[in-house]
Amino acid sequence: MHGACHFDAGRCHIGCAGWALPKDAQGAFAPEGSHLERYASRLNAVEINSSFYRSHKPATYARWAASVPPAFRFSVKLPKAITHERRLGDCQDLLDTFLTEAGQLGEKLGCLLVQLPPSLALQTKQGNTFFASLRERHAGPVVIEPRHTSWFGPEGSALLSQHGIDLVLADPAPCAGAAWPLVPEGGPSSRVAYYRLHGSPRIYHDAYGQAYLQALAHRLRAVAPHFASVWCVFDNTALGAAIFNALELFSSLNRMPP
Repeated sequence: MHGACHFDAGRCHIGCAGWALPKDAQGAFAPEGSHLERYASRLNAVEINSSFYRSHKPATYARWAASVPPAFRFSVKLPKAITHERRLGDCQDLLDTFLTEAGQLGEKLGCLLVQLPPSLALQTKQGNTFFASLRERHAGPVVIEPRHTSWFGPEGSALLSQHGIDLVLADPAPCAGAAWPLVPEGGPSSRVAYYRLHGSPRIYHDAYGQAYLQALAHRLRAVAPHFASVWCVFDNTALGAAIFNALELFSSLNRMPP
């Protein structure tokens, strides 16, 4: 498979928010198969965003899992009914349904993504209840992309640490105080470094330049020893930039010496 990161293929997941292949990028992928199969011929991860808007049948997730190579991993975004409508409150039934569906990915379910609305401030009691409920049902990696400044202080860090939830490292930063943290000291942990790149300066639209991607490759290389897995997902999909940025990042990583 193309695109395995030389420094640690098993812990480095590079991909896009969705597996659409722009017409001018299709020549870089396998010529046969579904869009997902072709996408997975070059990249080893994808973020499913459509789950935010609608449910998918368990059989659909199972089909997706069966159509990609063994090392490929999916990140799946929690439904907006949980995060934006019920705002993390009283949603055990929705969690059960979602996890039953997404669980059909099996070992290829790499991560769950919880993206919060900008208006949702930290409420420790509610957060504890929600994350405890989630953890009763799912032991795997979970990352969260809050967009209210209250989540980025000591209280938010303590809450997320208690439940083994990692902060998404988003670009552009979603609010004041949400700068990317320094690389932690120490050896590998069970935690996840999850970079979510939305495009800058025009969110969802603009491509990242080569210098940015080179610097990002070096950052991922530095971060990798400190985490159980590293994800980098390009969400600048509106004009098709994500797929080219993901391919260039893979190339940069592969050009680095082991």
